Amino acid sequence: MTRKKKFFGTDGVRGVANIEPMTAETAMRLGRAIAYLSKEGDKRRRIVIGKDTRLSGYMIENALAAGICSMGVDVQLVGPLPTPGIAFITSSMRADAGVVISASHNPYQDNGIKFFSADGLKLPDEVELKMEQLISSEELDLLRPTAAEVGRAFRIEDATGRYIVFLKNTFPRELDLRGMRIVLDCANGAAYKVAPAVFEELGAEVITLGVSPNGTNINAGCGSLYPQQLAKTVREYRADVGIALDGDADRVIFVDELGREIDGDHVMAICARDLAERGELAHNTLVTTVMSNMGLDLAMKKIGVKVVKTAVGDRYVVEEMLRGGYNFGGEQSGHMVFFDSNTTGDGTLSALQVLAVMRRSKQPLSKLAQVMTALPQVLVNVRVREKKELNQVEPLKQLVAACEERLADRGRLLIRYSGTEPLLRIMLEGPSQEEVQSLADEIADGVIQYLGGAREEK
Repeated sequence: MTRKKKFFGTDGVRGVANIEPMTAETAMRLGRAIAYLSKEGDKRRRIVIGKDTRLSGYMIENALAAGICSMGVDVQLVGPLPTPGIAFITSSMRADAGVVISASHNPYQDNGIKFFSADGLKLPDEVELKMEQLISSEELDLLRPTAAEVGRAFRIEDATGRYIVFLKNTFPRELDLRGMRIVLDCANGAAYKVAPAVFEELGAEVITLGVSPNGTNINAGCGSLYPQQLAKTVREYRADVGIALDGDADRVIFVDELGREIDGDHVMAICARDLAERGELAHNTLVTTVMSNMGLDLAMKKIGVKVVKTAVGDRYVVEEMLRGGYNFGGEQSGHMVFFDSNTTGDGTLSALQVLAVMRRSKQPLSKLAQVMTALPQVLVNVRVREKKELNQVEPLKQLVAACEERLADRGRLLIRYSGTEPLLRIMLEGPSQEEVQSLADEIADGVIQYLGGAREEK
């Protein structure tokens, strides 16, 4: 039986900053663990550390650096940079590992730590388990280099510029963005410098939102979780498209020229069709998760593209892409992985690919999005006191079974715990919005009754 992870969720370690496990003490031990696992032979090792714009990033950055240096490994600090930018820098600079300090779309009081291997891929479960074993044992305490063997810390001053050049090079050289008006919301997060520069240097007129981080306003009513202001601004400026990133800029949500939200499923449908038509979709296959709308499956079937499903989490999408030799996948939430360009979800890169489709086809985003029609879908989050095994709560088990029986083959029900927050996510699809909303409300009420907790309001 595989041992369950204690600290790591679906996307690294996450929690309220300065409360376990997101304390300076634990961060230092995580730094020591990744340094230990990256060492082999006598070669001097290097680990990249980047972060988003949260106030607590300073505390955690210094603790991680101290832990890594204490193991005789050097640290390369890049400051605020999107998560995919850290993956790129880690790989391109031939570093031995990369560390990102970010809680992604969570509010500023939370923070997280996630790790990349030398090739820019997120660590597999077995490596995360090994790290947990190391930080919970005394093994690392016996390893303390001294004198000249202690690690050094350096700052990479041109990391932002390197990443901007990399992103621009993913956009087709025969195209540009001249004459295009873009509203861009950077969520007061890690992409606040990078993303505007990329689109402006490619020729677009860019109206920016969420580019004034102060340490506490990341994701605060802005970014991919809150596209309302973006939609309003698109309509106000009669822009061609709206682009919303999250706090660490690994996901993106769009607003079309009419001010309507275009989610990750529609984006995957647009890009998969484009890649397939140009003969560049590996094995003619799209990789996505069980959370994607059934409408995506129907749209892909219509154009002869196979869909492979994984568990929720972009790391599992990437693992399946590696296993099957696929080059495109993503999540409904806006994580898209263009594996020919980068090793992880990259919101700015994904936006560039969509803009390229718009340029090549000479069609507005509203027209392109018609490639798929979403089935009515409802997602309800319940913040629970503890993550109990649902099958062990008999009344709740019976309630879920009854709802599934009522849906039969007309839709589907998916219930899962969030890997990063104390949330139970209830997702239903079916023939009508009213029916799936009613069933979702019924299950949510049952969860609150039998598990305790409260609904999470958007």
